[in-house]
Amino acid sequence: MTEAHPAPELAEKAARLRIAVIGGGVAGLVAAESVAAIGAHVTVFEAADAAGGAVRRGEADGLTFDAGAESFAVRGGHVRALIEELGLGGLVVSPEPGGAWVAGIPGGAAPLPKGGLLGIPANPFAEDVRRVIGWSGTWRAWLDRLRPPLTIGHDHSLGRLVRKRMGDRVLDRLVAPVSTGVYSAHPDDIDVDAAAPTLNAALTRTGSLSGAVTEVTGGAGRAPGAAVQGLSGGMSALVDGLIARLELLGSEVRTASPVERLERDADGWIVRVGSVPEPGASPVPEPVEGTSRFDAVILATDEATARRLLAPHVPDLEAVTAGSSPRIEIVTLVLDAPELDSAPRGSGVLTVPGSHTAKALTHSTAKWAWLRTAAGSRHVVRVSFGSQGEDPATAALDDEAAAALALTEASALLGVALRPAQLRGSQRARFVQAQPSAVLGAAERRVAASAAIAAIPGVAATGAWLSGTGLAQVVPHAKAEAERLRHDLLWG
Repeated sequence: MTEAHPAPELAEKAARLRIAVIGGGVAGLVAAESVAAIGAHVTVFEAADAAGGAVRRGEADGLTFDAGAESFAVRGGHVRALIEELGLGGLVVSPEPGGAWVAGIPGGAAPLPKGGLLGIPANPFAEDVRRVIGWSGTWRAWLDRLRPPLTIGHDHSLGRLVRKRMGDRVLDRLVAPVSTGVYSAHPDDIDVDAAAPTLNAALTRTGSLSGAVTEVTGGAGRAPGAAVQGLSGGMSALVDGLIARLELLGSEVRTASPVERLERDADGWIVRVGSVPEPGASPVPEPVEGTSRFDAVILATDEATARRLLAPHVPDLEAVTAGSSPRIEIVTLVLDAPELDSAPRGSGVLTVPGSHTAKALTHSTAKWAWLRTAAGSRHVVRVSFGSQGEDPATAALDDEAAAALALTEASALLGVALRPAQLRGSQRARFVQAQPSAVLGAAERRVAASAAIAAIPGVAATGAWLSGTGLAQVVPHAKAEAERLRHDLLWG
């Protein structure tokens, strides 16, 4: 599927290799498949009772849906190529064209303006922009045209750049909702060059931020998530396809197998796995029966787990500052609510930070035709909680209370009075998100951490904390890291 098998003299060597992959999210599965493709035997250890990580399925009221990632960015073509290689190309679908709204402004909510970039408007006098920021915000944003361009250096912080050029209302009511909804981070913490690599240069050329947005977008603008696609039936089909491919290659995925410790001796790596403990109990590490020794290991976990397991073996990693990892919760509601048939707030709602308990809402049955068909008369709504530096409001609640809070937030964000009796079912998913790749300093930390790990023979690492968030970054990084390890094992 990925690359041709090695030359005959290397094929026998590859067939003797035993590789452990710790972490069964998409990064781990992609890396495992890339190694298994040369004939090596791979064992994937996943702590949860199902593989997939952030790409997971949920179920409520007999309906199956995406409980985590619901789409992939089309940029680069890496994810689409993987999907085609797995024979899933016929499942690729695009979201419905209905736009998003922004809530937490005077008047309650309004459609998110078109023709912008990261929420920055190309034309502050456009009617849909004025509706959000008001006339005083519009006139303040217009001053951007009168300010001198940045000719010496440039702003790294998206928040500082927007605040200086266009004022607080553009920042607070347009850019911040997009930033927290898409990146789970405030715009002050977002690196302009990571989020919009050509924006600063365009600002210097055009002399204004609005002019730069027009140049970068070609005048059409880019709505958050506009260049995405999904899979009919849910993104978990990607996980199923990768697992099936691994099994076909003679490798295996072990779920409910949390790795507690890595050891190394002259003969290779020993993986010690603890049983999944009862709540409040401590797992007792035990060697894996029969296959505890491996020639190499690939870490594909969250950052905290990877650092814990690698600490005895990669001493230079301790000097690299760890990134912040926002805790995110998504509560999916299945509703019997005919009043939502008209999709009153389009495909979803982003919120002005501090205005609502939730950071965003997705009206999934308005966004995805396949789910609307499967749901029949029901509606599926996803409510997201938590952001960088802010724990989810649902964190201390039980599932029933979390669903009740999500229903209250959905009512406020959709502008429709939804009653508890209309709730047919709910599903709650918890995530520890890797530090958003667009956060200031994140790129430097990823480079330093990767270099420290690459210096140790027989070990590789991948995952969103090293690649950047999103499947469009995770997939090529996992393949590249697997290729590096394969090369070292066969030719090193």
